[in-house]
Amino acid sequence: MPANIKDFHMPRFHEIPTIGLYLDQTAKYISAVYAPLGCIDITPSMISNYVKKRYIDKPVKKLYSREHIVCLMFIAVAKLVLSMDNIDTLLKNEHYHRIIHSDYDNFCTSFERMLQIVFFERGKMAEIISVSDHNDQAVFIQSLMFAISNCIYLNDFFSRTE
Repeated sequence: MPANIKDFHMPRFHEIPTIGLYLDQTAKYISAVYAPLGCIDITPSMISNYVKKRYIDKPVKKLYSREHIVCLMFIAVAKLVLSMDNIDTLLKNEHYHRIIHSDYDNFCTSFERMLQIVFFERGKMAEIISVSDHNDQAVFIQSLMFAISNCIYLNDFFSRTE
């Protein structure tokens, strides 16, 4: 289990620095937020690439704003299960772009809640994925099938939005 996952907290919009951050500072900030999870990282070169490919807007005077950071926080998590093409589709779709920004705090709460269920509330997770046997192997297999099914759903979703 990743260290400190029980206390994992994503900064809400009002907690993100109001002053702009430079590229290295932005990467360090986001990586530090996700460090307790042990599997999400973002580098300055990744961020620069996202700007070049227009996944996010160019920084203003080399400074990344709260809005940039919100998008980068979303990208860092979403790329674990979505292709960058699908993430780009979401970010370029005005409706979903607005949702990502306006519902960022809900995104944080949902993510934190799902982590708590998956890691600490095995009974609820077993209930969600219909596991009668709560041993590690059964929960692992069902969790894997749950993740795969969600990936298939997401692929279908994106095939319908093209």
